[in-house]
Amino acid sequence: MNRGQTVFAQIIALLSHNEFYRCVERYNGNRGVREFSCWNQFLTMAFAQLTYRESLRDIEVCLAAQGKKLYHAGFHGLVKRSTLADANENRDWRIYADFAQTLINIARPLYADTDLGLDLDATVYALDATTIDLCLSLFPWARFRRAKGAVKLHTMIDIQGSIPVFIDITDGKVHDVSVLDILIPEAGSYIVMDRGYLDFERLYRLHQALSFFVIRAKRNLQFQRRYSHPVEKSTGVKSDQTILLTGPKTSEIYPDPIRRISYYSEEIDKRLIFLTNDFSAPACAIAALYRYRWQVELFFKWIKQHLRIKRFFGTSENSVKTQIWIAVSVYVLIAIMKKQLGLKQNLYTILQILSLTLFDKTPISYLFAGVPAEYEMMNSDNQLLLFDI
Repeated sequence: MNRGQTVFAQIIALLSHNEFYRCVERYNGNRGVREFSCWNQFLTMAFAQLTYRESLRDIEVCLAAQGKKLYHAGFHGLVKRSTLADANENRDWRIYADFAQTLINIARPLYADTDLGLDLDATVYALDATTIDLCLSLFPWARFRRAKGAVKLHTMIDIQGSIPVFIDITDGKVHDVSVLDILIPEAGSYIVMDRGYLDFERLYRLHQALSFFVIRAKRNLQFQRRYSHPVEKSTGVKSDQTILLTGPKTSEIYPDPIRRISYYSEEIDKRLIFLTNDFSAPACAIAALYRYRWQVELFFKWIKQHLRIKRFFGTSENSVKTQIWIAVSVYVLIAIMKKQLGLKQNLYTILQILSLTLFDKTPISYLFAGVPAEYEMMNSDNQLLLFDI
């Protein structure tokens, strides 16, 4: 029996203090701070995520109730809501964005051996954006429509582990496709996108960077067929063509051939048209790749359902971005813990158990050793499951 460390302290022990303090020093995060450091701010906000706190007062009351255990959990004294509010308002959100990236770099190799069932020796990413509605009167910087506020999370995930590798947080007015202007493509990788990203000038930049894209075509696409390749129609592929764009503008901004694949999905009884710059992979593999785009939708739904990114503890842009990036850090940290400790439960089950046991002095492996297998089935019908691999 572990008599010294709380469950929360065991989770935090997976983090690198040196990496965190490098991020803090990069932005002078602790300048002028005497007691409530960036590390304490991170711990407090991580606690709020893991225990589903709803407000600053909620955080303060719950931590005060565990006052005698705070030191053993890594906290240095009681947390006041005014102090936490000031920290979220003034500490640079990029500290936590950079730290989240260090955790992502740790998590990705842990899931690199996940078998997707695709005969492709390349990394596959899914790119999309989600909107989080806000009250415009409280968040005037987050303009979306005339009387509505929102922020957008532009996210690209590595589908092998549902690990986000790129996140950009903007106001709601920013169009989804604009994220391609700041995205640094990885040569030889696949980026799967929906029709909202169909901008041939930007797609041609991906092509020139030796990155592959898979995207749905629009109905009004103007093109000329150059070649038709043989297909096995029993796989659902109806045609596999090499085309040239013939639109007045598209023919100039994307002068190279594109592959056009027509695929019929029996599951949804719908014909889908895909465009890609990969001419070597089987057509059925390209169609299968697009199905994995749902992973990013699942990621958005999951974090909205299980993390605190729809109700914010502050109204400033810095406070909102700080909360989102710490939520992402917690998500990735639990993914790391699951792999490193060899936990078999899905992420939903892990978080539910942790939310009730953070201040218990029990080894984490003991917490999950007694969870019956049938418990996994109890939440499978109505809950979104990630890392169930």
